[in-house]
Amino acid sequence: MSDALTLNSLPLFPLGTVLYPGGLLPLRIFEVRYLDMIGKCHKAGAPFGIVSLTEGSEVRRPSEAGNKDTKPGGDGFAHEAFNAVGTLATITAFANPQPGLMVISCTGAQRFQISSREKLKHGLWIADVTCVANDQTVKIPQDLQGTADALGKLIKSLQDRGVPTDQMPLLAPYQLDDCSWVANRWCELLPMPLELKQRLMELDNPLLRLELVSDILERTGIAL
Repeated sequence: MSDALTLNSLPLFPLGTVLYPGGLLPLRIFEVRYLDMIGKCHKAGAPFGIVSLTEGSEVRRPSEAGNKDTKPGGDGFAHEAFNAVGTLATITAFANPQPGLMVISCTGAQRFQISSREKLKHGLWIADVTCVANDQTVKIPQDLQGTADALGKLIKSLQDRGVPTDQMPLLAPYQLDDCSWVANRWCELLPMPLELKQRLMELDNPLLRLELVSDILERTGIAL
């Protein structure tokens, strides 16, 4: 068995969301610390890391008066913290409509675990990471088929309304027979606390993730 893939100095993008493998994430980039990073990733065809925030906001803000960041490396900006497990993002669409603004679409790739992190002088985070193995392909069991069927009905409803494939909230191909794909797409679509989305993303058992999602759907009455 080969060693797990490691990446050094991976640029990070902390957000108030969780990106799942196979997921779609549109972003508008306007902060100086990310414009250069995204431009370089786009030119090189390189990924960057999406991590969900546990402290701070998506836009870098100065510390409030009397509440300066006194931690080592404190730079006068509000403290930022984020989860240690994230997802690689690859840029699939890129536009630069005006100076100081980039509009991109990203696809979630492999998950990763941060081993060390560093905040650079201008506020960009980089990390050394180890990639987490992809979910195994597990077919939908009969007792969870309703969860997959409900997602299939949602996709068909959007198609019947004429939503173009490139504007769908889910990326084709639609793998409605795979536990991981169905669970991940529901996790993206359902309104649930960020902490729960993160915990579900970190699970290494796609069948368990789907079972938990199915429970949530049943409580909300979406999947019967």
